[in-house]
Amino acid sequence: METTSKIRQCIKIATQGFIGREQLAELIILAAIAKEHLLVIGPPGTAKSAVVRRMAKTLNGQYFEYLLGRFTEPSELFGTVDLKKLREGTVETDTAGMLPEAEIVFLDEVFLGSTAILNTLLGILNERQFKRGHTQIICPLKICIGASNSLPDDDGLSAFADRFLLHLFVDPVADNFIEDLLAGGWQAEYAAIDTSLSLDELSTLSDQVKKVNLDKIFSPFADAIRLLRQNGIVLSDRRVVKTLKLIAAAALVNGRFVADKQDLWPLYYVIPTMDMQQQGQEILKDIFMISNNSQLFNAAESATQQPNARLERLIELAKGCLNNEDIHIESVLREIDANYAANTIPEPLKQLRAQLINLIAQNA
Repeated sequence: METTSKIRQCIKIATQGFIGREQLAELIILAAIAKEHLLVIGPPGTAKSAVVRRMAKTLNGQYFEYLLGRFTEPSELFGTVDLKKLREGTVETDTAGMLPEAEIVFLDEVFLGSTAILNTLLGILNERQFKRGHTQIICPLKICIGASNSLPDDDGLSAFADRFLLHLFVDPVADNFIEDLLAGGWQAEYAAIDTSLSLDELSTLSDQVKKVNLDKIFSPFADAIRLLRQNGIVLSDRRVVKTLKLIAAAALVNGRFVADKQDLWPLYYVIPTMDMQQQGQEILKDIFMISNNSQLFNAAESATQQPNARLERLIELAKGCLNNEDIHIESVLREIDANYAANTIPEPLKQLRAQLINLIAQNA
């Protein structure tokens, strides 16, 4: 499929200079195709909003962003009441340029919204409908990305958090990547944005999700849910069923209309808390053993921590070295050798490894 071939380029453009944020960009793609929403939890200054903005520009979608606070008014998100029509006795909202007309929405500190804001958001997130007074419109929303420093303790807010099917927890860049952070941050300041993949193209994939055959995954997926329940991780029926859309989207991005066991990895991101995700990763390690995705491989690898999920990333890194991209050949070779023995390395990666060794010899 032509669209899937553009996904990698879109992700690379949007994350250029942002160390370790490919996972976020990939999950935005997955969620947008499945028409689900993503919650990103992490401390300030971890490039959450920067990556979301660049993804929105790369996809060239109608974008709305807002930082919520305790005193944020509903009109700041949804639009003001049309005073002319109000004088005529009709309560209508002018939504031009506001959240109800956006295709991609980013709400920072999303849990600080008032009850009135969150209740209105529920209708938009769930039904893609905005209702206020006499104003009732169908929203073109493809994905809402919410962000917060932490998950809420309040039961009411936790129920709202549950409407975000995917939960991603991000940390600051590790100490051993600080040099890369500095170089990448400087690069990101001046990186150009190219709209290599349009939101309309992703919508075409969204329309095809329902055509994906899921027969092969019902049994292993049911086994995974039972395993989680046996270990105290209980997902709501709604989350379990909606996960099928993510699995179908993962298969579709991988160029297939038949989902199989390698596409079960999105289940990891449906588990709601960081502790539960870490526990679930261990519980499901056998089910996740063959997880892989040719386009969303960072997200698949982070979810499963399985060698098979690393293959596509290592192939891309090796090709980047051969194409004279700014990648350290020696570090790529070390990671390849750390993950594969001589008799287990897949043939495509084996050939690339040999080319990298020849390149080092030529430059010696």
